[in-house]
Amino acid sequence: MLDNCRICPRGCGVNRISGELGYCGQGAVLTAARAYLHAWEEPCISGEHGSGTVFFSGCNMRCVFCQNHEIASGEVSKEISAERLVEIFLRLQEEKASNINLVTPTHFVPLIIPALEAAKRQGLHIPVVYNTSAYENVDTLKALEGLVDIYLPDCKYYSEKLSMRYSNAPGYFGIAMDAIEEMLRQVHEPLFMWEKKAAEDDRQLTDMFGAIEYNRIIEELSDDDYSGPLMKSGVIVRHLMLPGQLSDSKKVIKELLSRFGDKVYLSIMNQFTPYGDLSAYPELLTGVNASEYEELIDYAINLGIENGFFQGEGTDSESFIPAFDFEGL
Repeated sequence: MLDNCRICPRGCGVNRISGELGYCGQGAVLTAARAYLHAWEEPCISGEHGSGTVFFSGCNMRCVFCQNHEIASGEVSKEISAERLVEIFLRLQEEKASNINLVTPTHFVPLIIPALEAAKRQGLHIPVVYNTSAYENVDTLKALEGLVDIYLPDCKYYSEKLSMRYSNAPGYFGIAMDAIEEMLRQVHEPLFMWEKKAAEDDRQLTDMFGAIEYNRIIEELSDDDYSGPLMKSGVIVRHLMLPGQLSDSKKVIKELLSRFGDKVYLSIMNQFTPYGDLSAYPELLTGVNASEYEELIDYAINLGIENGFFQGEGTDSESFIPAFDFEGL
């Protein structure tokens, strides 16, 4: 998969083994920027102790507004072996991570697969999260079947004009929707679990429950006894609202609900933070209008959304951006 790279829809065809770099900016060696317990994912992903997150370097999207542009561009990266990645997975599990969260892993799939297989042989048992832009080839996703428990894709744009302007990603919406379809085929409808705080070991869990029970159980759980529901398997689709793009966001939400209904969770986000040099994109400098975000949430509710996460105020802050300082690598 690396000597004629067509892992993602870019289809660069470069020989990464010989040292050529594709659109993602990466060769045939794993690189990352941080691996730690991350607290700022959706509640059912972060849990009480945090999501065991590995931020890989490089990206096949390279969005102009990316908050993680330092690692997406490959400017910040540290080489790690597959063996070291296995050690990282197992260490995060020992630190009581809710899951293993692979952030921007697409371009490293052929290298991550053997690491996951080895880690599972050595006792990795917490869920594995694949955190992606959804600009994915279905065949690449099929290679992950049985290794990934939770898919956490974006659905960034409906408009081809926007996907080209901000990500140079032709055909983004159709590709993302087909990718999400494949993700859902693999992991099925959302399934949750909750863990007793007094558990003697990480495997001591109570009953599993489906998405229809999630909100009721959230209200009934005792904070004294439980750390809260965690996602065991399923798909959460994220949509980050962009400044001035209420109409496009409505189209994204409508299409997701029409195609997938309550089989996936939607995470509708307002945390866009103007970051880096956006002088060529002045329309992005204003941030997301609060009233437009509220209108988008009302729109989703009126469409009948059953399973979703919304964000409150104060999320558009650089304080939520991790320090990419090679911690945990």
